[in-house]
Order: sequence, then C-alpha cells, then structure tokens
Amino acid sequence: MALKRNVSFFTGLKYKGGGPMWAWILHRTSGLTMVLFVGLHISAGFLTQQFGSDVGIWINTIYENWIFQLALFFLVIFHAINGLRITILDLVPALLEYQREAIWLEWLVFIPIYGLVLFVVLKSTLGA
Repeated sequence: MALKRNVSFFTGLKYKGGGPMWAWILHRTSGLTMVLFVGLHISAGFLTQQFGSDVGIWINTIYENWIFQLALFFLVIFHAINGLRITILDLVPALLEYQREAIWLEWLVFIPIYGLVLFVVLKSTLGA
C-alpha cells in the first residue's frame, strides 16, 4: 500500500532539511530554468530568422537586459558547481557524511566566481 502524503508547498518549505534541501531545490529550479531559457532562445532565433518576427526580437531584448543576465549567470554557475559537488559525493561515498561541509565549500567557490560575473556585467552595463 502506497503512502499518501498531502504536504502543501509552504509546509514543505518549513521542512528543517537546511542547506542540503535548499541546494536540492535550487539545483532543480536552475535546471528547469536553463531548459526554458534554451527553448526560448531557440524559438526566438527561429522566429527572427525565418519570419522576421517582432516576438523573437522582443525575446532577445529581454536576454540583453543586465538583470536577466545576472539571474541567468547565477543559476548556471550554481547548477554547475552544485552538480560537481553531487558528482564528487556520488563517486566517493565516504564523503557523504561531510555533505554540509561540502555545501559550505560549494558556496565558498561560487561567491568569488559570481562576484567576478557581477563585476564584468555591471562594468559593461555602466559603460566603464
């Protein structure tokens, strides 16, 4: 007999899983967001090249927005570094007991890389 779980979204967010749970949620969210981005990017290119559509040009202007670029870079870099953490923990199961420390290390790697992205994007945005 299968378990029936009626847990709402907000109840699930109150779960005390801490860092590993939030890393899991952010990893899944960033993956879905990247799939949507690639799909929209291909659609925009197709619409612009084949039909000269204003919709494709409008989508491309969204991509050129610096806020969108910062959000996309955040998701892509986090997804890559978190995926590397997951791969390392899968390849060396003895490290699973240090999962929380691995998440802290992940953020210590992520923050300087994303800081560099912030610097470059904001510098080009401000025209400096």
